[in-house]
Amino acid sequence: MTDGTNPPSNPQPEPAPGNGGYGFPPVPPASAAGYGYPPGTPAPGGGGSFGPPPGAPADGGGYGYPQAGAQPGAQPGQHQHQHQHQHQHQHQQAPAPDAAPQQWAQGLPNMAGPAAPGAPGPGLPGPFAPQPDQPDWEAMADRSAAEKRKKRLWMIGAAVTVLALLAGGGTFLLLGGDDKGKNEAKDDTPSPTAPATPSPSGSKSKTPVDNTPTVKDDPTQIRDRSGKAPLKMGPDAGVFPIEKRFEIRTKGNENSYAESAKSVVDTSKSFTVSAHVWNRAPKGRQIAVSQGNEKSFSFELGLDQVNGKPTWVFRVQTGDQGAEATAVTVTGESPRMEKTFSTLTGTYDAERKQIALYVNGKKTGEAPVPGVFQAQGPLQLARSRHEDKWTAPWSGAMETVQTYDVVLSPAQIDTLKPGRVDAAAKPTGSWLLY
Repeated sequence: MTDGTNPPSNPQPEPAPGNGGYGFPPVPPASAAGYGYPPGTPAPGGGGSFGPPPGAPADGGGYGYPQAGAQPGAQPGQHQHQHQHQHQHQHQQAPAPDAAPQQWAQGLPNMAGPAAPGAPGPGLPGPFAPQPDQPDWEAMADRSAAEKRKKRLWMIGAAVTVLALLAGGGTFLLLGGDDKGKNEAKDDTPSPTAPATPSPSGSKSKTPVDNTPTVKDDPTQIRDRSGKAPLKMGPDAGVFPIEKRFEIRTKGNENSYAESAKSVVDTSKSFTVSAHVWNRAPKGRQIAVSQGNEKSFSFELGLDQVNGKPTWVFRVQTGDQGAEATAVTVTGESPRMEKTFSTLTGTYDAERKQIALYVNGKKTGEAPVPGVFQAQGPLQLARSRHEDKWTAPWSGAMETVQTYDVVLSPAQIDTLKPGRVDAAAKPTGSWLLY
């Protein structure tokens, strides 16, 4: 900022005659070329004048370069050197070939390199080297855009594939899969069963099979898949979905059971009864499947204490009064009997008068009998009748309950996997299949 007046000026003195002027040394130049332009009138045809030298340039030379045949120390070399290093006026001669400056920038030739054929003599600068071809930026941009489009299409395809796999996995979970050993029920609170939609079963038929576990419009009755004998559940029993299957859960009290309205098994003839069972705690007597009348059971299949240890049992009553002395029992064990599903199968051969028990498809015991008490009462789940009372409530869960009016062979029994029935024999009753 100023106060509006012009600052004082200090005029410089005029240079003395013979001096070079401001910024030049007060001595005459060493040669006629001098600093800048030569004094006097330029000689005709000579160099050092204003602008380009008159006449055609010599071969191999040009404006700014020494003429052909010039010797070190000539004026063109001095002019070039002085232009590059004005503060070093003592160098009056042009640089020798071995002292040429380095390349100034990429693309410039070595100013003192060896002369090419037809170029000026050794040590003289040659013509500028040709510039390398410039990249085709437009082509590179097109290639980059194409790569981006290709990558974007690939990512979209991968995302669609992942979504399809996730959708397929979700469908598998909805339809059901292996319970992966998760045999323990987490929620034992009974609740009304929602109607299940038809889904494929384990059979080889291509026609979809209705796997609905309960009777239509009545979720308190377990639907009979083979006949017309639904099982009515007590207030403390309920059917629960487990992935693609269903199971009935009971609490081990007098209100936790399921029963048919009429007899299902004819005990005067050969029969087979089977169930896939899960027990919460193998204590005392607990019966999974039985049939009898108001007095006593006719047969029972489940769990009991024998010689002080828990064991699987298939027991039949041979007398009409249900006395202990007239009951015949066969037993069997498995590596683990609690909180693990096991398949129990009992058979009665009326011709041979023999009963047998199979655990997980393997025979564990058999015994002869004079016959089986013909009690034509309803089929029971999770309890049995003994001495005019309901006894042995089952605490746990069960599924795939089946009855046959024939004796299945050991090979057939070995194929009674959960959710499957024997293809050679039609069951007289089947519940909770999948």
